Amino acid sequence: MAIIITDECINCGACEPECPNNAIYESGVEWKVKDGTSVEGSYKLSNGDMVDVDQKFAPISDEVYYIVPDKCTECMGFHEEPQCAAVCPVDCCVPDPDRVESEEILLDRKSRLHI
Repeated sequence: MAIIITDECINCGACEPECPNNAIYESGVEWKVKDGTSVEGSYKLSNGDMVDVDQKFAPISDEVYYIVPDKCTECMGFHEEPQCAAVCPVDCCVPDPDRVESEEILLDRKSRLHI
């Protein structure tokens, strides 16, 4: 499953540089699939939509740091545990119960983001 940042976030920013997929953004910041990845052209989101990797998307949160689920791999293929959760001083980086994903799905996402 993807990781989410709860509203207990203190906006310290410790998590953002730890993400190997550049899936973590500061509140209010637009995101792109291409940010921090090597993917080019089009990319298929988990909802089936094909998007241009340079397309800007609205921020998921205007209050706290947020994680883009379509870029989160729980650090599979990079680290033994999600690095955002490992460095978070208030333990607000937690598994998203509404987005259960298998290891296979997470590793496939990693391979598609880092060609």
